[in-house]
Amino acid sequence: MLLRLLLLLIVLLIEAQSAEATPKPVEIPRTQVIPLENSVTGGLYELYVKLPEGYIFESSDSENSASKDNTSHAHQPALKHYPVIYTTDADWHMDLLSGTTEFLLPEVIIVGISWQRNMPSNVDYGDSRAYASRFRDYSFTSHSKPEVQEKYQFGKAEAFLRFIQQDVMPKVEKQYRVAPNANAYLGYSMGAGFGAYVLLEAPNTFTHYLLGSPSLSENSLVALKELTAKPVKQQVENANVFISVGELETSRMEVTQAFVALLKQSQNNMTINGLNVISDSDHTSAVPETFTSSIRWLKQQITTQ
Repeated sequence: MLLRLLLLLIVLLIEAQSAEATPKPVEIPRTQVIPLENSVTGGLYELYVKLPEGYIFESSDSENSASKDNTSHAHQPALKHYPVIYTTDADWHMDLLSGTTEFLLPEVIIVGISWQRNMPSNVDYGDSRAYASRFRDYSFTSHSKPEVQEKYQFGKAEAFLRFIQQDVMPKVEKQYRVAPNANAYLGYSMGAGFGAYVLLEAPNTFTHYLLGSPSLSENSLVALKELTAKPVKQQVENANVFISVGELETSRMEVTQAFVALLKQSQNNMTINGLNVISDSDHTSAVPETFTSSIRWLKQQITTQ
C-alpha cells in the first residue's frame, strides 16, 4: 500500500513538473480570434478582434437587467459605439498596433485580417507558405515572371476587396457596436499598396486610409492612373489619407511621391495629409514610427468629426 502511494506521488510530481515546463503563449488582452470563410473562394481566414477596455457586451447587459422591469430598462444609457481600425498582415501587425492604440487611441476596435490558412497543399511555397496569400490578395497587377505569377496568382486585390466588403465588415458590424462613418484601414508595404487600390477603386469602403511605405511600382502606378481615369463609380463622401515613407527608402520615394501627386490631381473628395517622411529610416525600421505617427493623425481625424 505504501509503495502504491509512493508511486502515485511520483507520477503526480512528474505531471506537475511537465505542466510547469510547458510554456503558455502570450495573449493580447481583450482580443478574440474569429474564423471566417471567404464566401466566394472558400478561403479560410481569421479575424483578430481587440475590444476597448470599457466595451460592454449587450448580451451580458440584458442578462443583468432581466430581473428589472421594462421601465427601468428603458432608462438605461445607450451603449457606446466605437471606431474600427481594419488592418491586413495581422500576424505581423496586431501586437504593434495593439500597443500603439492602447496608449494613443484606446477607445477603438481593432480588426486584424490574417493570411489565408488553407492554401493549396500541392503548391510548394517554401518558407513563404504562411503568408503566401498576401501576394495574391494585396496586389492588383500581375507579376512580370510567368512562373512566379502561376505560383502566387498576383493581381487578385479586387476579389480580396469583395471579401472585406461582403464578409469581414458585415461580420464585424453585426457582432460589435461600430460607430458609423468612423472606420479606418491601416496597411504597410503590400498592405498599403492594397489600400491605395481600394482608395481609388472603392473609396467609400473606409473613411480613413493609413498607408505606410506602399509597395508600388511603375506598373502599379499606371494601373492606379487608369482607375482615376475611369468613370466614377461612387461619389466619394469623405476620404482622409495618411501616407508615409522612410527617408532611406530611395527606391520607393519617387513612386510614392508620384502616387501622392496622383491623388491630389484626382477629382475625388479626398483630404491628403501630404507625404510624411520617416527620418533616418528604411523600409523595416520605419514601421514603428509609421504606426505611431499614423495613429496620432487618426486620433485627430476622429476627434474632429
